[in-house]
Amino acid sequence: MTDSLENTAHKPIRHPQFDHVDTWIFDLDNTLYPAHCNLFAQIDERMGSFIANELDVDRVEARRIQKKFYVEHGTTLAGLMSEHGMAPGPFLDYVHDIDLAVVDSSEALDAALARLPGKRFIFTNGSHRHAENVAGKLGVLDRFDGIIDIAACNFVPKPHPDAFTHFLGHSRADAGRAAMFEDIARNLEVPHELGMRTVWIQTHEDWATEKAHHGKDGEHVHHVTDDLVGFLDTL
Repeated sequence: MTDSLENTAHKPIRHPQFDHVDTWIFDLDNTLYPAHCNLFAQIDERMGSFIANELDVDRVEARRIQKKFYVEHGTTLAGLMSEHGMAPGPFLDYVHDIDLAVVDSSEALDAALARLPGKRFIFTNGSHRHAENVAGKLGVLDRFDGIIDIAACNFVPKPHPDAFTHFLGHSRADAGRAAMFEDIARNLEVPHELGMRTVWIQTHEDWATEKAHHGKDGEHVHHVTDDLVGFLDTL
């Protein structure tokens, strides 16, 4: 992998040294596995179905509610909990009951993670079970020291600062010695403020571009790559 101005897939590394990092934090969806797997299409469909059934509305209205809650509350679940008093467990179980056949095991990712010094965590707005299932399918579950999911964050999602406060409390990580890998650029704003090294996993899929690329040119994005394994190999 090269980091040159000619290579549009990568941004010149402003802080090339990761020697101080002893905590490696990875978002799950579209970060640990390639975005082209598009697991979110399945999750998105199941969210709409869940809302339609639970609120007794048609699918058009369900989708409107789903997107409204995402914009206003950060996640659809947060909106359902806040405005309808919905218990999170049934929602998370239902929307993450998906087919993982599109996710391939990755020996290269496993080897790259194994070479990282210190501790490794998955930090996700999804459920612990979903993270276990996906990491297990990738063949990398045993490489992680912990999974901090939306429940562990008291159902406060990234990018809210309280989510990162919960993460640091559970992981006991020193933010100044941590690196955060994330496919949604704005979710790196708080890690940057906390003193973490930040790496944006660039997504080229049309369905994810608007959401994932928002804020990509900010100073909170230290490093950019569209190849997680290749980037880790440079470290």
